[in-house]
Amino acid sequence: MRVNFSLLFYLKKPKNYQTGSVPVYLRITVAGKRAEVATGRECEPARWNAAAGRASGTKETVKSLNAYLDGLQAKVYEAHRQMMEEGADVTVESLKCRLTGKAERIRYLLEIFEDHNRKMAALVGDEFAPGTLERYTTSLSHTRDFLQWKFQINDIDIRKINHAFITEYEFYLRSVRKCSNNTSVKYIKNFGKIIRICLANGWLSANPFMNYKSKVKKVDRVFLTEEELNIMAVKEFATERLGQVRDIFLFSCFTGLAYVDVQKLKHHDVGRGIDGEKWIFKNRQKTDTASRIPLLPTALSIIDKYKDHPHCLNEDRLLPVLSNQKMNAYLKEIAALCGIDKPLTFHIARHTFATTVTLLNGVPIESVSKMLGHTSIRTTQHYAKILDVKVSEDMKLLRQKFV
Repeated sequence: MRVNFSLLFYLKKPKNYQTGSVPVYLRITVAGKRAEVATGRECEPARWNAAAGRASGTKETVKSLNAYLDGLQAKVYEAHRQMMEEGADVTVESLKCRLTGKAERIRYLLEIFEDHNRKMAALVGDEFAPGTLERYTTSLSHTRDFLQWKFQINDIDIRKINHAFITEYEFYLRSVRKCSNNTSVKYIKNFGKIIRICLANGWLSANPFMNYKSKVKKVDRVFLTEEELNIMAVKEFATERLGQVRDIFLFSCFTGLAYVDVQKLKHHDVGRGIDGEKWIFKNRQKTDTASRIPLLPTALSIIDKYKDHPHCLNEDRLLPVLSNQKMNAYLKEIAALCGIDKPLTFHIARHTFATTVTLLNGVPIESVSKMLGHTSIRTTQHYAKILDVKVSEDMKLLRQKFV
């Protein structure tokens, strides 16, 4: 594939330059990326014609310099021609290596991916959440398996990544891995970050994602209705463990906190708000965005219920939260016992807070967004879908005006 290619000879004045000859350098530009090569020659600034990229004058030294630069230029063009004929990937680095006779370093996809993940792991807790690292770790694993499935290789030269590679990778995720549309798009998006690193470093001359398009499908978010919340709240369970899981789930329904934030809640996270009532002051682990949540009576009663629980006393926690896996397993059992025909998971509590508890009760979306700790109100709008109950209530008010 032909790419934009140009040469320029110029003088590079050293730091604190005062007088005398200045080194002549060659700048090679390929597809907007630059590389410098020292020519080993010098020229007086007064004799240099910047527009021509050559020395001016009729002296023998000037003619000798210009002849040398002409020869060097011819070598670069010849190297470029040979690489084009060979079908080699012409990058500023590969052309410079061909000119200087140095072997170009081959960079491999999984090496770069692993390096990215190592650096991300070192920053977990500061710039990245553990869940983010986990997604990239899984994405790396899928990429490694894809290389074996498609090419029977352990790694691949990054320059061989093209549009066909991307589309085949997506096909693998959907067909072999049985990933849903949105999951496949997320893994491809993670892979795209690695490609952007390669492009930024000049290791790739063309973006393989140039003509690639993917679209996340909108997913209807499951939430509990007011009736379902009431059924769950009054339900008597045979085991104490189910009741405990139900209570913590309801606490999330009335605060909007995600699992990891509920699990890490401590007593000092509860304080007096601007109205004198008890609030939760907590930064979300996912985005490190502040959440300020006034505590509703149901949430307050649950906190009070577990204030003397051994786990809370020993671990300095507000609530005795089990692992996310166990919580979700028990919630499936709770849904069945309550006759709730929905795929209940802990995260549904957050959706329930956003819809049933707040938006359907007239709380402005701006306030809901702040309590959820969203960085953008556009994120909150995913919850604020058109609900039949809300439409009915709004139209009831309008209908009364026309009576």
